[in-house]
Amino acid sequence: MSLRFHEIAERDHRILNPFTEEQLMLLGEICALRPGTRQLDLCCGKGEMLCRWAAAFGVTGIGVDISTVFLAAANRRAEELAVDDRVEFVEADASAYPISAGAFDVVSCIGATWIGNGLPGTLEIMRPGLRNDTSLILVGEPYWIETPPDEAFTMLVDGDREVFTSLPGTLDRFDAAGFDLIEMVIADHHGWDRYEAAQWPALSDWLRDNPTDPDAAGIRDFLEKNRRAYLTYGRRFFGWGVFVLRAR
Repeated sequence: MSLRFHEIAERDHRILNPFTEEQLMLLGEICALRPGTRQLDLCCGKGEMLCRWAAAFGVTGIGVDISTVFLAAANRRAEELAVDDRVEFVEADASAYPISAGAFDVVSCIGATWIGNGLPGTLEIMRPGLRNDTSLILVGEPYWIETPPDEAFTMLVDGDREVFTSLPGTLDRFDAAGFDLIEMVIADHHGWDRYEAAQWPALSDWLRDNPTDPDAAGIRDFLEKNRRAYLTYGRRFFGWGVFVLRAR
């Protein structure tokens, strides 16, 4: 799926993951955020995490994303919440962003572990930014609720059986990378439905308004395939959570 497809599909989203606002704020409480906490958010999307946490908990930080559309929304949100003096948004490829060593109390990458070609590589990208042994990594990652049928792998992850694993398997990946799992906030069906289903009117409206666009056929194919994949397999077999880690 191209970046433009993401920007169209998630036009009406503030949080670009199957996560509710309540869960986002709960996660901030779990992390014991306070004024002076410094955060780096890789693939920050529309910056909702940084902006809300800056407003509620007094954090400061940097959000990095490749999408100018999402970053424009992030800057508008920062101004709306009057936190534009506390957060900065940078247009860059998160996989190559030069992270300042030891500069952050929290380093997050929520739902974008493709930047490191998977979970282990992404954790290694994030690790150098940690300030000390109390600093936290927040990583959003899908997992299999139960082993799905073969067709589900094809429809949901392009046939890649190794890209995600079960919850215990995800724990094993954290352990192997040298991180302790100390907390988590797991998405529920409501969060998944609001993330997935809210894309359908955005895509449908765009197709209605742009019938001759060169991407129209691809957008329609994406809408139809992803909607069917979610209703057939995703809602039953695909889980997602934000995992709170501390480096050993």
